[in-house]
Amino acid sequence: MSQEETAGSPVELEEFDPQMEELEALRAERDELRDKFMRVLADAENSRKRAERDRKEAEMYGGTRLARDLLPVYDNLNRAIQAIPEESRAASAALVEGVELTLRELTNVMTKHGITMISPAVGDQFDPQLHQAMFEAPLPGTKAGQIIQVATEGFMLFDRLLRPAQVGVSSNTAG
Repeated sequence: MSQEETAGSPVELEEFDPQMEELEALRAERDELRDKFMRVLADAENSRKRAERDRKEAEMYGGTRLARDLLPVYDNLNRAIQAIPEESRAASAALVEGVELTLRELTNVMTKHGITMISPAVGDQFDPQLHQAMFEAPLPGTKAGQIIQVATEGFMLFDRLLRPAQVGVSSNTAG
């Protein structure tokens, strides 16, 4: 190496050092911006998924209040049919048929929109997730926790409970 070459080297290195520092600073800034971009992209994707999930949930469960408001209508039509004495049914056949058709249509519409009935039977085991105990009484021949009377049916909207079935439960300690 000549003296001129070595003499120029420290000058070139001094000029090169600030450029290297600037390059490193730019790389660090690039990496930081890439990280921020990836986080924003992930947040946007999560927001999109959350919005889609909320939309689907609103579509499925948006009618919950209306469905709950229709349950007493179902109950009253059902009670009306049950209250008609057998001897009066023939004389009021058209009226009875009209009420039964209305109840059937209401049930069909409810089923069409994802509302299913919870109809426990006497002797079934009480399930606190689906049933509401209205009373508890000892009844010979039953086991504790068995349903002994069904007051009203319960209803589900898809997988959500709209109203529990109202039941009486046996309190016998021995079966």
